[in-house]
Amino acid sequence: MAGAVESSLVSEDTSGVEAVAAGTVGAAALLFALSLAALFELVTITDPLAGVPMVVLLGSMLVLLGVAVLAFGLGSRLGYIATDPRPSAGLVAAITFSGIWFVVGGLVASQTFGLGSVGWAGAAFATGGVAFAVSALPREDIGSTVPAGVLAVFAGVVFVGGIIDPVWVWDLGWEQPASFNAEFSMPVITAFCSLLVAWAAAKAYGGFGARGRHIGAYLLVYLNALSIITVLFLLVAFTVVKGLPGLFNGLSFGLGAGPETTLFGVTFAWPVSWPFVMNGVALLNDVNGVLPAIAGTIWLVVGAVLFAVPLGVGAAVFITEYAEHGRFTQVVEIATNGLWSTPSIVFGLFGLAFLVPRLGNGKSLLAGMLTLGFMLLPLVVITSREAMLAVPDEYRDASAALGVTKWQTIRSIVLPAALPGIVTGVILGVGRIAGETAPILLTMSGSVAPPGSQTVDVIGGFRFISSPPFVENPELLQATSALPYQLYSLITAGVGQSSNIANIEQFRWATALILLVVVLSFYAVGIATRYYFRRKLQHE
Repeated sequence: MAGAVESSLVSEDTSGVEAVAAGTVGAAALLFALSLAALFELVTITDPLAGVPMVVLLGSMLVLLGVAVLAFGLGSRLGYIATDPRPSAGLVAAITFSGIWFVVGGLVASQTFGLGSVGWAGAAFATGGVAFAVSALPREDIGSTVPAGVLAVFAGVVFVGGIIDPVWVWDLGWEQPASFNAEFSMPVITAFCSLLVAWAAAKAYGGFGARGRHIGAYLLVYLNALSIITVLFLLVAFTVVKGLPGLFNGLSFGLGAGPETTLFGVTFAWPVSWPFVMNGVALLNDVNGVLPAIAGTIWLVVGAVLFAVPLGVGAAVFITEYAEHGRFTQVVEIATNGLWSTPSIVFGLFGLAFLVPRLGNGKSLLAGMLTLGFMLLPLVVITSREAMLAVPDEYRDASAALGVTKWQTIRSIVLPAALPGIVTGVILGVGRIAGETAPILLTMSGSVAPPGSQTVDVIGGFRFISSPPFVENPELLQATSALPYQLYSLITAGVGQSSNIANIEQFRWATALILLVVVLSFYAVGIATRYYFRRKLQHE
């Protein structure tokens, strides 16, 4: 290599360029997070952030990021940056950018310049066509950066120039009143533009080509995954913040401070006075809390699981291990998938029409259990079948080679190996049925706020009798409250508006928080169970 000639591209120190590109990606990700915070009103576009008006901050960052992306593309095209771009950005990128600029051009033509339908369509097709040509015809460095950079600069100028300000409203002109305001539009536009410039900057960081495309794709996946997790976290955090004041209002501890409750056939006084959960002191005056609804929800889920899991696992064992794979198994698979996709109101109507008349002709806890059990059953069958199919056939062959019967193989080899997958399916199903409202509204709903003494006591309700079936339980045949139904009644049906609840808004949010805690508790139990069986399987 002694005679090698050092070219300008090789001698160019690109570490600084990569650092700037990485900084651009980071700034775009930060702007994306800031736009999400503004969308969920953690920060507002009307208030300044660090002394800078939010609109100016968003617009200025968009302009700077757009200029940086344009500089990367032009620098690569002119040879100032060592890259390896492809001849074109690709058809997917060209179609995407043309669609984006089609919408932008049409909106500007119709809303800013007031052009008619013909003018709107002409401007939209013109801008979309130009964006397609700029993306598809030049090299990848230009086709990936110019449409994204120009869009970010354009949006930033619109914000900074006051064309869209904090009081901006776009009336859609529909028969029913509908409009977009700045509090929604500005964060959405900022988030979308920041994703585009982050993608373009990531491609520049990777030198375009195959490496740049991979880095850009990974960045989009990561940012979208992060945004989904953030949104879910904000939803939970919002419910917690709104529900905590009502949940802990009047909470006190002391021996015998709480109300007397009958549970599992035993009457005792709680060592804590928790007005919202146990009784109606302080926050709710003489209106009762949600303890009966909590107990009803727990028994609903427990009953549904006890009904659905043995049947579902048994059906999956038969379909997977005994039945021949053919039309029958295909029909069963289609049927179970269709049943799992069936709306919950259909199961509720089935319970009302079929189960309620056969269980005392009245709404009852047992009817609700069975209805939710039928909802859970298809998912248990599907996940159990998939978990058993995932068990290697070598396990079955090795067991058969030892002279073990088929049922012993299933019981000792297949089911233990499939248990983590089965538990996963049960967890997913419990998360759905625990929050369902329509089925229990039609089959089980009782009083919205019964007193704590009316907490359902399923175990203590069993009694032996002298005639078949030799056991009875009146508790299972009584209408019972549940958290989803109580929350529905408080919000949608307006129950509590005319009662003596001290703060109906706190009561609603606290009920929602309790429902969230109950559902997450079921998830925690399921995850712990899955982890236990997985560890046991690995150790053995």
